[in-house]
Amino acid sequence: MTTSHTVRLAPARAGRPWPMLAVLLAGQFMGLLDLYIVNVAIPRIGADLGASGAALQLVVGGYIIAYATLLITGARLGELYGRRRMYVIGVAGFTASSLLRGLAPSAGTLIAFRFVQGAAAAVMVPQIMSVIQTRFTGRARATALSAYTAVLSAGSVVGLALGGVLVGADLAGTGWRPVFLVNVPVGAVLTLVVPRLVPADAPPDRPRGSRRLDLRGLALALPATLLVVLPLVLGREAGRPLWTYASMAAGVVLAAVFVVAQRRTAARGGDPLLNLDVLRATGMPSGLTTLLALMVAYGGFLFTFALHLQGVLGESPLRAGLTFLPMAAAFGLGSFYWRRLPGRIHHLLPPAGLALSVLGTAALAVSANGGPVMWAALVVLGAGLGVSTSLLTHALVHVPPARAADASGLLTTTMQFGQLSGVAVFGAVFLALADPPRPEAMGATAWWLALAVAAGAASAVALARAVRPRPA
Repeated sequence: MTTSHTVRLAPARAGRPWPMLAVLLAGQFMGLLDLYIVNVAIPRIGADLGASGAALQLVVGGYIIAYATLLITGARLGELYGRRRMYVIGVAGFTASSLLRGLAPSAGTLIAFRFVQGAAAAVMVPQIMSVIQTRFTGRARATALSAYTAVLSAGSVVGLALGGVLVGADLAGTGWRPVFLVNVPVGAVLTLVVPRLVPADAPPDRPRGSRRLDLRGLALALPATLLVVLPLVLGREAGRPLWTYASMAAGVVLAAVFVVAQRRTAARGGDPLLNLDVLRATGMPSGLTTLLALMVAYGGFLFTFALHLQGVLGESPLRAGLTFLPMAAAFGLGSFYWRRLPGRIHHLLPPAGLALSVLGTAALAVSANGGPVMWAALVVLGAGLGVSTSLLTHALVHVPPARAADASGLLTTTMQFGQLSGVAVFGAVFLALADPPRPEAMGATAWWLALAVAAGAASAVALARAVRPRPA
């Protein structure tokens, strides 16, 4: 795809870039909040709606499946039809489905609206990084990406804490429903203010009729993603039957076919769903690999530690949620303030962050039952994860604006697949060790989590070498 195929951006309104970033990141926060807030409400939902274990798994997994499956498509739609327009459509759909889920009378309708909301989030979220890539340059882009990663940390952990607060409060006897309804006023405000603060895209360089969504690529990408993701979500409870492995194998084959088809479409001068030329940008391959390892460990940690706190240590949803806050604070501070360190060492921060994360996870392995060492371990882990998010800036620094949508789709899809894989793999490890519940299960799982983070260190070193400053 040539540069002329992309949407040109109108000049940003003078003096308004940071309010624009604020409303975009509010949508990112809302999407992440909803992804995690439901976890602490699952027991109440099951009791209230009489939902089976498989149904409850789909309440959590349905959102992730739709989200991960459609992220790349959402990024491409923003490039074709306008990023502001698709962001507003995504926010409106997300808000409406939040309201409907909060009013859901049965587990079936709740699951259906979770899928709808995941699809809406997939339309909304990719536009955020694409706008950052195209509207901010230089130091301003580094600041914007730091704010973006700070929201990533806050949305996930605050979601767990707020879920505990809302479920524990049982507002007006509504039980679990406020965990979904909390997004409605936020989404309504965003729908109104985004057109005022986010500039519209300029008309495309060529007639819209000559610009088409790659339907063949979409027909390959959707089932490929679904075939891989669905067994990860449902496989453990089903006992990992043969169909789960067959499904994942078929998904991998279909993904390979998708890659070949995308390259052929680009070679003919068409508009592929995902232009893989973005992988030629310096730092992108090693950045994606490092991000995958980091998100696998992060997703696995959040899921297993939440289960450990409530199911093994017997903490209430509120206390369990609040336990994550020191880590969230360290994560947020590290992800936002790393850029204040001397520029000559910035390229070293991803491997340094992973090293801190390994140290924090290893300390957690020997202190998971509580006490000062556990709290210190959570702070070190959060700081390491926060500093590690500098890899987003390094991975994107050489990506041209014409490839912003492709980079956004790849990065956000990698995040979701990583977290989902971490939940599936380390969740299975923890649940096997914690049957019956015993404190040692989290310690053993934490050693495996530390190993997963350490596995990403090699790609982090490769990223540092790729983006290190060259002598003048």
